[in-house]
Amino acid sequence: MCLILFSYKSHPVYPLIFAANRDEFYERPTAQASFRKEPPDMLAGRDLKEGGTWLGMTKTGRMAAITNFRDLQNLKDGAPSRGGLVSEFLRGGKNPGEYIHSIKQIPDRYNGFNLILGDRSGFFCFSNADGVFHEISPGVHGLSNHLLDTPWPKVKQGRELLGNLTSKHQNPSPDEIFHILADTSKPADRHLPDTGIGLEWERLLSSIFIQSEIYGTRSSTIIFVDRKNNITFIERSFTAGSGEYKTVEFRFRINPGLF
Repeated sequence: MCLILFSYKSHPVYPLIFAANRDEFYERPTAQASFRKEPPDMLAGRDLKEGGTWLGMTKTGRMAAITNFRDLQNLKDGAPSRGGLVSEFLRGGKNPGEYIHSIKQIPDRYNGFNLILGDRSGFFCFSNADGVFHEISPGVHGLSNHLLDTPWPKVKQGRELLGNLTSKHQNPSPDEIFHILADTSKPADRHLPDTGIGLEWERLLSSIFIQSEIYGTRSSTIIFVDRKNNITFIERSFTAGSGEYKTVEFRFRINPGLF
């Protein structure tokens, strides 16, 4: 997953409004979000190559999402899939602090990642790029392939668009948020980060919604959590190059509450 935007404890109706795009090579096999058989309360998509996931939650009030941290100079061949970190947290019983403590014992095992974890104890972020684990403050936040709220153009733009929407509407519609996630505009070259991948790829990856012949936004997901812990989870999965998508929607209540 390459872009996450969320409003946390800053909206009068929804303590959490979560919007995310997963970007990946089109050839990588993927299953759309569904409730897993093992355990039966986990709602997540599935990476059919490695078995992990990029975003998920459970009916018992656990939530996790991950993005890669872009660092080509320190890539490790044979490192385990980072999506397994999300699945492991959702299946387990450790709170976010305990879980991150266990990961910190093997910080160099994985390639770079940013991990967002939530349960009734709070909402937290950890990156193995800087080793910092912290509770997320109320507000509108953005995360791409650097640290939380790093002002890359699409992170800055996405935060502004989501912040404007949630500040003006007590009940923002899913379509309005999907519209934000579908933005294909690109910033001027002078505003692009330099992460060592070359200007052509920096341009390609600079939009909120990514399109190319081999790589792009594979799915967009929106999650609403209201003050009674009712969940609305909507995912659009895109067919490469066609503009067509399939939608799944789930509504349920979590117990105990997420916040």
